[in-house]
Amino acid sequence: MKTPWLLSMALLLPLAAHAETAPQTEDQRTLYLYGVGFGKSLKTMHLDPDELEFIESGMRDGFEDKKLKVDPEDGSNPMEDLNEMIMARSKVKTREFLSKKKNAPGAKIYPSGLIMTEIAAGSGASPTADQTVKVHYHGTLPDGTVFDSSVDRGEPAEFPLNRVIPCWTEGVQKMKKGGKSRLVCPPEIAYGDRGSPGRIPPGTALVFEVELIDIAPDAPATP
Repeated sequence: MKTPWLLSMALLLPLAAHAETAPQTEDQRTLYLYGVGFGKSLKTMHLDPDELEFIESGMRDGFEDKKLKVDPEDGSNPMEDLNEMIMARSKVKTREFLSKKKNAPGAKIYPSGLIMTEIAAGSGASPTADQTVKVHYHGTLPDGTVFDSSVDRGEPAEFPLNRVIPCWTEGVQKMKKGGKSRLVCPPEIAYGDRGSPGRIPPGTALVFEVELIDIAPDAPATP
């Protein structure tokens, strides 16, 4: 996992007293928006509010060249340590989340780890992996945070089924046109330990509610 660039540059942030007034100058607005981006970057790490206080304390001490409250260990890399801490927490939360979802009413568990629950039955044929499908979907993290949603955008998505995450390739093939299902995707068949910076934490499960609107017909064979 790569540390978000905003976090890696955190010690460059001028740390004056907390500003309570709105920024007035262009420079102040730039600094404020930098802070907003940094805050959003930290939010993707799912840290507790009290943990943010230690980040702020370390930033201030580093910026002001104060005596450190903790002596760095020789050869230690705080960025790597933070990544490992976030990854370990994510995996624990993911295991707990998946365990609960496996016991949900109507859930079917497949060898890949996919947990699938039918919400509304469809009819007709199911798509194959090499077909293009038209779907509406709503994607959330285990805590309910929405990270992507064609429903919210108000526009269905179309894509070849073999060019998405394995969870989708497998799950949507089990659906029929007009059907709607909930796909719970373990990280191994989603974005893995890498995650998707700014949207999906590393090593996390994903939940999609997917409605299969249409299946594109196979392209005619080339003569």
